[in-house]
Amino acid sequence: MKVKQLSLSSGNWLEELSQIDNSPSILLLFVSPLFSDKENLVKELTSAYPEATMIGCSTSGEISGVNVKDDSVSLTAIELEKVDHKLFTVEIEDMKHSFCAGGKLAEKLKNDDLKHVVVLSDGLNVHCGDLVAGFRNIMPNVSITGGLAGDGSDFNQTFVIANGEIKDKIIVGLGFYGEGLKVGFSSQGGWDSFGIDRLVTKSDKNVLYELDGMPALELYKSYLGDNADKLPGSGLLFPLSMRVNDHDAPVVRTILGIDEESQSLTFAGNLPEGSYVRLMKANVDRLIDGAKDSAKGAFSAIEENAQLAILISCVGRRLVLKQLVEEEIEVVEEIVGENTSITGFYSYGEIAPFGEFSPCELHNQTMTITTISEC
Repeated sequence: MKVKQLSLSSGNWLEELSQIDNSPSILLLFVSPLFSDKENLVKELTSAYPEATMIGCSTSGEISGVNVKDDSVSLTAIELEKVDHKLFTVEIEDMKHSFCAGGKLAEKLKNDDLKHVVVLSDGLNVHCGDLVAGFRNIMPNVSITGGLAGDGSDFNQTFVIANGEIKDKIIVGLGFYGEGLKVGFSSQGGWDSFGIDRLVTKSDKNVLYELDGMPALELYKSYLGDNADKLPGSGLLFPLSMRVNDHDAPVVRTILGIDEESQSLTFAGNLPEGSYVRLMKANVDRLIDGAKDSAKGAFSAIEENAQLAILISCVGRRLVLKQLVEEEIEVVEEIVGENTSITGFYSYGEIAPFGEFSPCELHNQTMTITTISEC
């Protein structure tokens, strides 16, 4: 496996492509919504590397090495020498079809020698919790990692790249096949919870109406104080920790929008009735420690330096960390090593198992890391 990592800027991206010095099997692109030349870039790469598989998405910040940028493209050219791969897509016209879309994509990818899947999805037109459940229903024992495309902090429009196409309302899955793959993964947050557990007494998938029989938005605002006037944007700083039962590890859910009339909150993942939630808040040091813990988990899974690390971190973490955001990338590099190529993006949701023997889950507000090597 040979990896070439590039950070392309708007001014001279064409010249920078000349630095690709391998024969790419896969071209992985994380593209800023502000990067105006994305169509020309995709055409140029398709022309120069017609045999390469191209996969990518829009971002809320591009990760290349230990740098976090905007208005750029984090491009990774991956030459596979021992592992086969296949790319499949499904379109989704309505969010209510998310479970079926996950199942359809899993059926396309499914094979006896399938070892791992990387999934990138439209960030705004999919119930990602249902999407993940659809995958699990078909492939319960295959590890899946990935994330939802971002659009800065605008939540307006996202896109996914699948070979020569740049589209929204699409989900792409990249499957790796064969015994030559070593993959590690981990997802950690670092948020502090506070307050008491609240029972979800009324919800519809990712729309939360009542907690403990009280209007959800009214109760949520009571915790936020002055930050309540800045909703929904300030909701990124105060996610919810959710657990369905006492045996499950809690997952984090990020607020996407509010409805004053129905006193409801819309989240990036489902909150089923009967589950318990608790409010969370940021602690910068704990967030950075969470990124380090995620790197340790992904590193320990393969027990050696990886050739590539794909980092998918939540836009909410970036808004909290602000000018310190690159510190969470730097602590990852300390663990995975300077010889590991690092790429990634800030997302609207992260997809990963909690650990090696855990089912795949939708996460919010985490640093999710996938390490890939050939052996």
